[in-house]
Amino acid sequence: MGDKTTTPPNEMSFLDHLEELRWHLIRSTLAIVIIGSVAFLMKDFIFDTIIFGPKKMDFPTYRLFCEIATFLGFDSAFCADKLPFTIQSRLMSGQFSAHIWTSIWAGFIVGFPYVLYEVWKFISPGLYEKERKNSRGFILVASFLFFLGVLFGYYVVAPLSINFLGTYQVSSEVTNEFDLASYISTIRTSVIACGILFELPIVIYFLTKVGLVTPEIMKKYRKIALVIVLILSAVITPPDVTSQIIVAIPVLILYQVSIYISKRVLKNEAKSARKAADNAKTAKAKAEKVKKDVKPN
Repeated sequence: MGDKTTTPPNEMSFLDHLEELRWHLIRSTLAIVIIGSVAFLMKDFIFDTIIFGPKKMDFPTYRLFCEIATFLGFDSAFCADKLPFTIQSRLMSGQFSAHIWTSIWAGFIVGFPYVLYEVWKFISPGLYEKERKNSRGFILVASFLFFLGVLFGYYVVAPLSINFLGTYQVSSEVTNEFDLASYISTIRTSVIACGILFELPIVIYFLTKVGLVTPEIMKKYRKIALVIVLILSAVITPPDVTSQIIVAIPVLILYQVSIYISKRVLKNEAKSARKAADNAKTAKAKAEKVKKDVKPN
């Protein structure tokens, strides 16, 4: 009988990979649902404290900008008693839908490290042992950057957007009465967009590892990157120059950090290559020495 060809135990078929991916997605979704259910039960805290926090003039960001304006001797809208707009729900299911979707997004944000862990568990078997060791702190660093971006979006971008758009009027004849979904969307977009933008160093790290990005490329296209950053800042902030600059500054800092990370990755790879070459030369020299020392009988 002929020998049967068997698949090595560490290799998986395409369908096996799909099945594995399905279970990672199920566990990630389950984590989001569980955390979202907890957020659903914490309705008063989620809405009154977090969601409607930037609507109140005692919000930390407004107090800080008011103090700065007062110190410089300027009149500022950040020093007003309250924002001149109201929030309404014009649909029968508007408040319930907002409650459901806000809880789900809260589940995603809080559960982001676990979702990232499931993603890492899926892709890590395809990496070499050395690559897994070099990426050991991936989940911790990526989660830290994401939460840093979320905090920046919530305490900087969201209040600037709400203050600008909430006080903007084309005429005194028009009053601002915003829909609940529109208000929540402004906060959600600011928070999620900044959380994703702050993952730039992680993205550059992996693009450098696969050879798609180098520090020279990033330096060469720095001006183009600046334009892209300003465009992204204009998308997630109100259309005033001050807000765009405030958002653009940390992203540009992250871009510079990404250049440094790209340099470090290439430097470490070159060092590893030299070390491997030296080891190969040493092994070859030892083998040749052994051959010379062996005498024929």
